[in-house]
Formats: sequence, structure tokens, C-alpha cells
Amino acid sequence: MKFSIGGPLKLAFRPWVEGLENIPAEGPAILASNHLSFSDSFFLPAVLDRKVTFIAKAEYFTTPGVKGRMTAAFFKGVGQLPVDRSGGRGAGEAAIKSGVDVIERGELFGIYPEGTRSPDGRLYRGKPGGLARVALATGAPVIPVAMIDTEKIQPPGKVMPKLMRPGIRIGRPLDFSRYNGMEHDRFVLRAVTDEVMYEIMKLSGQEYVDIYATAAKRQIADEAKAQKQALKEAQKEAEQAQKEAQKEAQKEAEQAEQQTEKQAERQTEKDETDEKERSDS
Repeated sequence: MKFSIGGPLKLAFRPWVEGLENIPAEGPAILASNHLSFSDSFFLPAVLDRKVTFIAKAEYFTTPGVKGRMTAAFFKGVGQLPVDRSGGRGAGEAAIKSGVDVIERGELFGIYPEGTRSPDGRLYRGKPGGLARVALATGAPVIPVAMIDTEKIQPPGKVMPKLMRPGIRIGRPLDFSRYNGMEHDRFVLRAVTDEVMYEIMKLSGQEYVDIYATAAKRQIADEAKAQKQALKEAQKEAEQAQKEAQKEAQKEAEQAEQQTEKQAERQTEKDETDEKERSDS
């Protein structure tokens, strides 16, 4: 996959990279990255000599048909691990176990602490689960990574990418050995996650938002829904006002027509009276 996907990807987009020396030549490490685009999981492995294993939703591996099998083969080839995200806490435990297995094999484990892609290019609060627990359970160093401008290449919902040069900035490894044996302490998990997110923020230069990206997406969706509803109501009010204006205009036209007819009748009566008076005289 590095030759078939990574080579053409680097040739076409020419991503720039800083901090490659911070990736160990061998041994386990956790790559904790911001998440701007679907293409993040391709650009980062493409610029590294070593394999990076990410977690992917199980649907990519279980879709039936020829297309589903091709999709599953592709994601397996690029080092993705299937995790069923529909099981709540069980799904989180499966993700953590997958990460621990990768680290215990002495490999690189890639994870997005935000849990989902940023909806607007800003950096959101990291989830204190997978990243911190894998790091504390294994003692592996955490290497902060910042993807730069990948959201401009392939924004959410866009299929065709835009040819431009993205960047990847890799920070120095973070050591959390001082928290050994504390992987179930939620305050420690929060502290580890926040420290990693702070380093990612410094590397990426993104604006930090202290809420979860999933909550931000719901908020954006609710606002869009509210705007759509407001627009619908405004259109309905405009249509109603237009109908009332047309009705009023029609009423005024009818009244004017009636007034004209009355004036015509009075004029006819006057003319007849005048004619009779002339005849009598």
C-alpha cells in the first residue's frame, strides 16, 4: 500500500513534513493526531517508513458485495483495525485492546483523540479514553502530530480531492511513565489527554475549543435545522403575506370597479334627465 497509494499520494500532493526525526526507527509508539479530513489516515502513513495502524469503524470491513470486499481489503491493506462502535462502553474497550495489541507487537499505533473529524477546522477537546489508557497501560511514548490544511483538500462530504500541498508537523515524544498503574484514574486520564491536546494545538496552530467535537457537530446540526425551520417559517409568512396582499388588491380593484359602475349609472341617469328636460322645453 505504501507503493501503490503512498507513492502517488506524495507525488501528487507533495506534503511537507517537519519532525520526522521524532519517529523512532523501531519499537512501539502512539501517534496522537488532530483529525481534519478522511485523508489524514493516508497522508501520515505515506510520509513514514514504518507502518501505522489506525482504528476504523467495523462497517468498512463488513459491507456485503464486491464493493464491500474491495473496501475491506483496502482498509486492511492500509493498516486499519475494525472496531464495532455501536456497543457503547464495549466498543471503547475493544478499541483500547486493539491499541494495546499493536503496541505490544512493537508497532506504531495511530489515534485521533478528538474521536471524530473536526466540523470546522478547529481543535476540539480530546476524549480521555483510548489514548491515555493505551499509553498508561503500555508505557509507550505518545508522539503528538498535527495535520495541516488536509481539510482544504477533502472537506467532509466532498468526494473529489483538491490538489494542494498539505503539511504534517511531528512533535517530540511525551513520556507519561510518572502515571504508571493509574490508567483507571479518570483525573489522570484527563490530565494526560489535555497535555497531549495542548501539544497538538501548539504544533497545528488551531483554535482550541473546550467541548467535544461530537457535541459541536450536534450543535451545528441543530443550528442548521433551526435555520432551515426559520427559513421555512419565513417563506410561509411571506407567502401568506403575498396572498393577503393579492386578496386586498383584488378587493380594492373590485371596489374601484363597483365605484366606476355607480358613477356611470349616475351619469346615465343625469344624461337622461337632461335630455327629458330639453324635450319638455
